[in-house]
Amino acid sequence: MEFKRKQLANGLCMIGEVNKSAKSAAVGFFVKTGARDENEQVNGVSHFLEHMLFKGTERLSAFEVSEAFDKRGAEFNAATGEEYTIFYAKVLPEYLVEITELWVEMMRPALRDEDFDIEKNVIKEEIAMYQDMPSFDVIDRCRRLHFDSHPCGNSVLGSEESITNLTSKQMRDYFVGRYAPNNMVLACAGNFDWDQISSIGEESCGQWERQDAGRELEDCPGSKKKERIEKANLVREHICLMSPSVPVQDPRRFAAALLGAIVGDDVGSRYFWELVDKALAEAAAMQYGAMDGTGVFNSYIRCSNENVTKVLDTIKGIFSSLSKNGISEEELQKAKNKTLSALVIKNELPMGRLLDLGFNWMYLEQYRTIEEDIHSIKAVTVDDVHSLIEQFEPGEFTQLSIGPVQNSS
Repeated sequence: MEFKRKQLANGLCMIGEVNKSAKSAAVGFFVKTGARDENEQVNGVSHFLEHMLFKGTERLSAFEVSEAFDKRGAEFNAATGEEYTIFYAKVLPEYLVEITELWVEMMRPALRDEDFDIEKNVIKEEIAMYQDMPSFDVIDRCRRLHFDSHPCGNSVLGSEESITNLTSKQMRDYFVGRYAPNNMVLACAGNFDWDQISSIGEESCGQWERQDAGRELEDCPGSKKKERIEKANLVREHICLMSPSVPVQDPRRFAAALLGAIVGDDVGSRYFWELVDKALAEAAAMQYGAMDGTGVFNSYIRCSNENVTKVLDTIKGIFSSLSKNGISEEELQKAKNKTLSALVIKNELPMGRLLDLGFNWMYLEQYRTIEEDIHSIKAVTVDDVHSLIEQFEPGEFTQLSIGPVQNSS
């Protein structure tokens, strides 16, 4: 595999990992903007814009955009998070140039008022849908509670109120400021011709105007608050726990990911054996979330209302044991094997490589090979994990629960 890179005068960075033995190719734009870059007045605008890019350009209608992907057999999608918006497609190599040209055109959408007005109702329906999904709602609310006044607590979807009040001018102003070439990465992976792809970027994106698209970076210790919300239509308790961790820029992120797997992997973790296997909870997972300038350990647990006290006591015991006794070499090796398997299997396909390639450059401005990530995971020691436990005390968490109305009689 061969890494390629070119930066345009306006700041757009184009990167590629060429793998001539691959049978497919993937391309995408990584935009360094998300909920944390919004204020209260425009909360949800990043996700709104993700939708609007598929509504067409000055030349193409929404139907023609969809048809252009469809007739080339491309699998395409987009996603918005707290701090990024990505647009990507995987396709046969012979169609990559056309799909890249299509994405480039879509990155400068029409943003028509009539599309905006229609899509506003679609977004509000999506907000309502996710509010009816307690497993999503509890994490969204817990994030807000944990980060408190920190911008990482902003909801990706926004609220019905913020979307209702959002104007098309506010959306366009946000687009101009954040979808700037110096705030984007064009990435490509798999079997493709680098000269072709880089020339498309240079010719089509070179006139885009640079903007001041910075981001305030500050760590967040977490609020450690605890709240419970009652909903009449629920029969299960949904619990989210969040505690601080290292940011994505910290080399200890590999140790943090392994700690997350040891505590809360789907099968074989401490959560699994103490909560799921013993039928105290139906679901229990913990993951490390690497973020720009900060990080979190995030747990989700679902159980019966009758088991809540026992579940929370068990979780306290798990974290207390972590602090007092640490982890074993066997636990660490098992977590490494699982993490390495997932990493290698994901990166066997150009689409998996595209995501790692783009995110590494967006966050670190660094190209990392699969071998480098494998080495970093293998190099983590028990002492590395113990030092994280000691510093961040994952048992000191913010807690938000959503459950059925409790009978006070």
